[in-house]
Amino acid sequence: MGGFFQRQLAVYVEYHRDPRNTAMHVVGILLLFTGAVMPLTLVKLPLFGVEVSLAVILALPVLIYWLLLDVALGTGILAVSIVLFSIASTIAAQVSISTMWAIFAALVVLGLAAQTIGHKVFEGREASLFTFPSHLLLGPMFVMAKLFIALGFRRDLAAILAPLPTNSLSTR
Repeated sequence: MGGFFQRQLAVYVEYHRDPRNTAMHVVGILLLFTGAVMPLTLVKLPLFGVEVSLAVILALPVLIYWLLLDVALGTGILAVSIVLFSIASTIAAQVSISTMWAIFAALVVLGLAAQTIGHKVFEGREASLFTFPSHLLLGPMFVMAKLFIALGFRRDLAAILAPLPTNSLSTR
């Protein structure tokens, strides 16, 4: 799926050229994921004789999709997801239900606000999600790709994700 993924990423990056918007997406995606899975970690279901949270069951198809798009980036997202599942589970288990829902709401609002600010203030345009709903699933891949490139890996994606020169009039 490498070619498909690279084509999807090339479209996605057109809406995410400003590094400040990228930073806002890192924050927003982490907050949204943690908030979204938090209440789902409280629901446990038997799966193959083991109690598994509904959060893991619902996230599994998306995690598999990310692994199919790109094994290395998908593995990175899987690792981060495990940490975020653990954080969400710990919070949900340590606080009252009403506090958990308040934290959920705060994380979702802050996550959406970070992404909205990133697009409106730093990109000066609407989020790509409104034009391309599939971009909801590309955000984490984009962020992980940026991290891999920053660490010196994935030069194959570096050209696709490179920011435009500041004196450029082109939007690619």
